[in-house]
Amino acid sequence: MARHPPRAPSAKPSRKPDPQPKPAAASASAAAKRAADGGLVVGPGPTHRTVRDAQGRVVAAPEDWVLLEPGDAALTRRVKAAGDHWLMQEKQGRRTFSRGVWAPEATVERIRHELVAERSTEAWAKKQAQALKRRENEQAEYVGDFLSAVLTFLAFDDRYADRASKLARAVTTHATPVGSGTVARTERIPIERRAEAAVIAWLRHQTTGYDQMKIARVKGKRREVRRMLAERSRELLGRYRSGAPIPPGCALAKAIAAITG
Repeated sequence: MARHPPRAPSAKPSRKPDPQPKPAAASASAAAKRAADGGLVVGPGPTHRTVRDAQGRVVAAPEDWVLLEPGDAALTRRVKAAGDHWLMQEKQGRRTFSRGVWAPEATVERIRHELVAERSTEAWAKKQAQALKRRENEQAEYVGDFLSAVLTFLAFDDRYADRASKLARAVTTHATPVGSGTVARTERIPIERRAEAAVIAWLRHQTTGYDQMKIARVKGKRREVRRMLAERSRELLGRYRSGAPIPPGCALAKAIAAITG
């Protein structure tokens, strides 16, 4: 079973000018941080053809290297496997984003032309169609598994089974699309916890005033507010699980009605 998802400028205070980049020959020994594939991990530099090493020092890219930007996974994968390269990454908050791969221009162009020729064949087109069908099947299976996990987490009393079904489908539809970036797409936690987190997130946005709240920009404050709202959501779910009468004006009943018509 598919238990995992298929895979305005502002004025700044004056500061000292950026240090002059070191020659490319010194770059390999300047930084020690390497990726699993052996590529040197660097960050964006102050100018187009410079990077920062693991110690924050500015390093110039070799003159015969180019930056291969993200977008073509096959090309990137083959360029990295072909030999020397630098992985340019940038951290924003708790997430790390790829900004491309620095590699010899001759290597990038050779592999790019090889791929163009390969992708013009009937065999490649057939292979792509088969891969697309496989991904679609995997996605459909995962959606079904996730829907079941959400229903299991909700565990509403039989008298509210219809609302449980509608809520589960709404949460699943929102959370499972490929590329949605929701908790349902992660493989770091079991599907049962993904389902729980997705329900709580849906309730936070649909049954509370979270989206209109003015939360102080203080470290930990937003997390504190989310925890408080999560407890309220769990209390709300508890009423449906117990089979107790639901009072008029219930936020969840209104939210379900709004999305199902």
